[in-house]
Amino acid sequence: MPTNSATAAIKPLATPFDLQSRPLSWKIAAVVFGTLLLTVSSYIEVPMVPVPVTMQTFAVALVGALYGWRLGALTVMAWLGQAMLGMPVLSGGAGGAQHFMGPTAGYLFAFPLAAALCGWLAERGWNGNRPIRAFTGMLLSNAVCLLFGAAWLALMIGLEQAIALGVTPFLVGAVLKSALGAAVLKLMARGRMRPAG
Repeated sequence: MPTNSATAAIKPLATPFDLQSRPLSWKIAAVVFGTLLLTVSSYIEVPMVPVPVTMQTFAVALVGALYGWRLGALTVMAWLGQAMLGMPVLSGGAGGAQHFMGPTAGYLFAFPLAAALCGWLAERGWNGNRPIRAFTGMLLSNAVCLLFGAAWLALMIGLEQAIALGVTPFLVGAVLKSALGAAVLKLMARGRMRPAG
């Protein structure tokens, strides 16, 4: 018979908003808000070739960490669905199915996986209560995006060029965005622990 501590170690922890236990209306509202956050993050960009630097990976990882792996991935997929339908939700207000075949396709397809990974880790304690783990989880989420993005780019321009243009310029940004994400989670965790009054 398993002990209570063993069962607690296996059971995922609640994410900051505890959306897993909320009614469906809360989850729908969270998805709508999450897609708006992802859209706003797409408009914050530094133009580069062939892929611009945006705050998308920050928002993808944050949505995963706040929503949990299932709802986080679903929210990112809803946002990508909006993009596929032509809504101006991607970098620079872009939209349309063509972006899922161009240079950014690998990154786009990686986003739900990155959110799911960050959410899965957050549910297991890699969250604002443990900032170093939260930072590592965010960094791993960014790494998933860079890995898939570079793999897709390599098919178009070769591996060496894909790493030079699709990975190396984004490494510092990945570290900074992961640190920012961990700081946000830490602030949220501190706010939840503060007594009312």
